[in-house]
Parts: sequence; structure tokens; C-alpha cells
Amino acid sequence: MVLPGEVGGWALGSLGAAANAVTVVRRAAWVLLLAGPALGAWALLSQPEVVVSRAVPERGAVAAADTSASGPGGFAELFVHAYLEAGEGTEGSLEGFLPGAESVVVLAGPGSQVVEQVAAVRVRAVSDGYWAVTVAARVRLVKSAAVKPAVQEGADAGAGVAVLRYFRVPVRSGPAGALAAVSLPAEVGAPPAGKAPALGYGQGVEPSQADAGVRTLGGFFSSYLAGEGELDRYMSPGSALASVVPVPYASVALVRIAEYGTNAPGAAFSEGAEIADGTRRRLLVDVAAVDPVGVERPLTYAVAMKARDGRWEVEAVEAAPLLAPAGSGVAKEGRN
Repeated sequence: MVLPGEVGGWALGSLGAAANAVTVVRRAAWVLLLAGPALGAWALLSQPEVVVSRAVPERGAVAAADTSASGPGGFAELFVHAYLEAGEGTEGSLEGFLPGAESVVVLAGPGSQVVEQVAAVRVRAVSDGYWAVTVAARVRLVKSAAVKPAVQEGADAGAGVAVLRYFRVPVRSGPAGALAAVSLPAEVGAPPAGKAPALGYGQGVEPSQADAGVRTLGGFFSSYLAGEGELDRYMSPGSALASVVPVPYASVALVRIAEYGTNAPGAAFSEGAEIADGTRRRLLVDVAAVDPVGVERPLTYAVAMKARDGRWEVEAVEAAPLLAPAGSGVAKEGRN
């Protein structure tokens, strides 16, 4: 006998079995629904890490551009040095600086002039990644058979004398950051001298031994520059400053001091005056240093001093003198 549930090839169980099956399916669905976020997170975390390698451009013979002026400035110095010493047959020395330099012809004999010193004295940005660099070069002419006879006499007269000359070099940064000269250097006149800024110190005066700070400075510089005594006894605790080694001078003398914000340095710091701990002084100090063979050299230092335990100590030798505040009307350098 055929049961009604078997008609059409579908096997139907009992109603109780069907109800149980529906309950199982419903519970399974809820489990999957609740476990879905956790399973997804597990799948993401279990994926293997993918490391993306970045291609590193090969470093060429030309230096990469620096974001500061030192990059194009140093590049231009090297280029001018190579350019001035290049001669007929040695033009290839320019190829690392100037694209297309193989077509450059220099008629001077190799070694007809010697570059003793080069320095970039001005770096001006023309546009983004493009600079005009002025280079000072101290050049000494050398007597050479390659010089034409018509100018031989003048060349001989100038031989051995170093002359300061200036060259402007256009320097461009390429897509990969490599620097290149856009053209050969152009010889130019000396750039105008800069105007000295006003310093924030008052009138410079001859140091007085009645000033307790002056006595500290005298001992400090004798130790710092001439190796006389221990430097620590003149310095604030924790200072990392050390004496100059090898010792460059045989003796040091204070010549003049100027104090920040006053024309009377030492007026309130004479012997017997009370020194409040923590009081600071900012001084500009001129010294005369004499080397072991008797040659005197003038030097200038910006010094910060601080009072501690009733005496003055050198807190720091500052990196640069203090400038006068804008519009302060302080006399130039405060040392007239």
C-alpha cells in the first residue's frame, strides 16, 4: 500500500519529525548569525601578511638633492672646482655634473690653473627644485706652455698669485632627486657685502677686576683656551663643555666685555656686592689669545653666566651673540 507522503517521489516523515527538523534548522541559523562577526574577524586575521616591497632607486654618481641649501651649494662647489681645473683632454671630469658635457671643449692646458679653495656664498631658489648658486673660488694661475705666446707675458706675471673669483651655477633637481647643472658656470662679480645686524649688548668696556664675574671669566678662558687649571671650577654643575684640545694658546687676556641690555657691565657685580642665587648675565667677551710662537689672535665669545652659592659661574658658551630686538634702536654691535 502506498502512503500519501510517498507520492511524486518525495518522502515525508511524520509531523513530529518535521517539527524537530525545523527547530534544528532555526537554531543552526541563529548560531551562524551570532558567530558571523567572529568568523569574519578570524578570517581576516588568519590571512597571510602581504609585504609590499618598494623599489629603491640606484644611487648614481651625482648626489641627491637636499631640501636645504647645502645640497645644491655643495654640488656647485664640486662642479666649479672641476670646471676650473679642467683642460684640453680632461673635459670628461665635467660629465658627472653637466649632462652633455662630452661636447664641451676647453682649450687651456690641463693644470694651467689650480683651485685652492671653493665655497658657496649664496644659494637662491629660482623655483621649486631649481637654484642659482654663487660660488667663490680662490684660483692660482700656473705657468704653462699651453698659453698662447701673445698672452704669455701677462700669464707669467700672474702665475703663482691666488685670485678670488666668483661663478654662478644653475642647479636643477631631477625627478629622482639627482642634482645636475643646467649649463656651464657664468663668471660674475662679487656679491654685495651683507649689512651687519645690531647686537643686543650695551657699550663695550675694559673689564674690571672689581667685577667678580670678570675674575671668573679670566680663569675660565685661561683654562678653556690655554689649558691652565681645571675648567670645572668655573662652570655650572652638569656642563659638558671641555677645554680645547690640543691646547692652541699659551696665554689669554680679557680685552673688552659688553653686557646684554646695559651700558655698564659689572656696575652691580663689584667685589662685596651681594650676588643672589639664580641671577644671570649675558656677556659678549673679546679676548686676546697668544699662541706658543707669540702670535696674538683676537677672539669673541658670547657667554652666559649664573650666580650660585655667592659666586659667578659660566653657564654656557653660547652658539651666537644675541641680536637686538627689532626696532630697539640699540647701537650697531653695542660696542662703539
